Amino acid sequence: MRARRVLASLVVGLGVLALGAVAALRATPWPSALLIRRVFTKGARETVAEMLPFVPGGVTARTGVPVGPAAGGLTFDVFRPSDAEGALPTVVWVHGGAWLSGSSWDVEPYLRILAAEGFTTVGLNYTLAPEAAYPTAIRQLNDALAHLVAHADEYGIDPSRIVLAGDSAGAQLASQLAVLATNAEYADLVGIAPAVGGDQLAGVVLNCGVYDLDALADLTGLLGWGFKTAMWAYAGTKDWSDSPAGRTMSTLEFVTADFPPAYVSGGNGDGLTATQSVPLAAALRAAGVDVTELFWPVDHEPALPHEYQFHLRFPEAREALSATVAFLRERTSQADTANDAA
Repeated sequence: MRARRVLASLVVGLGVLALGAVAALRATPWPSALLIRRVFTKGARETVAEMLPFVPGGVTARTGVPVGPAAGGLTFDVFRPSDAEGALPTVVWVHGGAWLSGSSWDVEPYLRILAAEGFTTVGLNYTLAPEAAYPTAIRQLNDALAHLVAHADEYGIDPSRIVLAGDSAGAQLASQLAVLATNAEYADLVGIAPAVGGDQLAGVVLNCGVYDLDALADLTGLLGWGFKTAMWAYAGTKDWSDSPAGRTMSTLEFVTADFPPAYVSGGNGDGLTATQSVPLAAALRAAGVDVTELFWPVDHEPALPHEYQFHLRFPEAREALSATVAFLRERTSQADTANDAA
């Protein structure tokens, strides 16, 4: 009898612990967020390894450069052609990772490839969620832009020919920086003074991003669970749709005719393309913005996944790279001509 009572007590105790674990999971995004981070980190390592064979030589790198003593240890990376002198048109890239994973290391090969084409490229970092909540990341990125402009000569940056770029969550952040720079009412709403003006932005490059949180909320299945968990972690509240993040992260709603010329792309096998990238391109075009888009038919084979542009074994990814370089050259040369005329 005693053994039965002990066993019964153990079963009850385990049940209580299980219920407590379920309650804890419902009360905090941390366990799920860290699981997603682990999965994304593994995927990022594999993607970096996949890009390495395509990285050319002849590029000088400065990695782990501190933003400044007030930036909490944040760093950035800078890449330039080894034989370059003086300021070059500059691509400032914000890495993806659902706002809760990743670093500038994830995009280093791609930035080396772009730098070899005649650009200064910069990979920024920001404090990830759940360690920091919105709008910490966008404030940090804005501060990093201010640092880059203030030290432009040191890094070989042309502050009048900056292209903001990003992938996945980084594309959302890059688009938000562009809206800050071109929509004064939005900057007031968010409470951030933009570090650069719209006239300094030659363009934006946005791959596989999130720009409409209402559409994000409608996602179902594993993709929906993942992004909703990420938003809970990033916004700092489970009711993220009613939070400041929910009200201001949907950059699609705040673009104006002053938004920089944009390159927008996404893979046909990416669940975000039809709900995020295609609507953004349409909204930009409706606002009068010059848009270069690269999409594929729904039935295209192979189905191109999220972040397809980094999978350079695909000819479509190499096509996207060529289109990106062409966009960068066209937009930065036009900005240079406009500056000379002024």
